Amino acid sequence: VQLQASGGGLVQAGGSLRLSCAASGSTFSQNNMAWFRQAPGKEREFVAAISRNYATKHSDSVRGRFTISRVNAKNALYLQMESLRPEDTAVYYCAGGDGRYWTRIVDYDSWGQGTQVTVSS
Repeated sequence: VQLQASGGGLVQAGGSLRLSCAASGSTFSQNNMAWFRQAPGKEREFVAAISRNYATKHSDSVRGRFTISRVNAKNALYLQMESLRPEDTAVYYCAGGDGRYWTRIVDYDSWGQGTQVTVSS
């Protein structure tokens, strides 16, 4: 599956953004999907994941503020981000795969190009 992330931008602290990821190919509904992010000088980290059966996981740092969702009929993945903080500034990547554990980079074999989110204080 090929992935295209969009929706990033510049927002003030406390603001909101909604990221989207458009998928091409017929296997989207069969994949677990996730969002990862990478800040300058830091390793890529897990943000949230949603299974093919719509179960979700969120990292401790975003739980209660971010919500992952998907619409299989549209081959679309979303990340609704609320109460944004400067430490949320990063490039956000969508990913798809069928690995056993949802939170690891190695569980995903399809990656989007990334979309920049910048949160000003």
